[in-house]
Amino acid sequence: MALYGASTEYVLHSLLWLVENPEPVSSLDLAELQEIPAAFIAKLLPRLEKAGLLIASEGLRGGYRLGRPADQISVLAVVDAVEGAKSLFNCQEIRGRCALFDAGAPEWATQGVCGIHGVMLRAEQAMRRELAQTSLADLARSVRNKAPSPFFEEAQSWFDERVQTRRISKVRQRKRSGAV
Repeated sequence: MALYGASTEYVLHSLLWLVENPEPVSSLDLAELQEIPAAFIAKLLPRLEKAGLLIASEGLRGGYRLGRPADQISVLAVVDAVEGAKSLFNCQEIRGRCALFDAGAPEWATQGVCGIHGVMLRAEQAMRRELAQTSLADLARSVRNKAPSPFFEEAQSWFDERVQTRRISKVRQRKRSGAV
């Protein structure tokens, strides 16, 4: 079972499109570009807005943009906003339930932190440290280094076209309703 699932993956991929895009991007556009469920992403982005990682704007050119520079947004902040507080391991203290302990567990068996729990806590701390040290800008840089430069120009054109299509559609709706 994965500790972090599709929610975290969808959000992180979506945020990468906002790193160098100063204009707000709609959740629908983010979802359709990546072929991920629109309703799912639309439910997740408000969590990031609440955490101060995104700013939402309404209107024809509305959508989401980063709430602060990408180098000031850690992957850990995103994960915590999406997933909430999750422990890597939930110790059940079975060390005190050995069949050989007829009259209850002796003190030596349950003294201090469970060794297994201690290892898991250290692993969780190391993971959280790594997520805290990796920024959204770091992730975006690694993606940019892999993709050919025309790809990002094509993506920006795709977003621009979507905004233009909505604008034309809105004008047509107004004309039909007699508002223009």
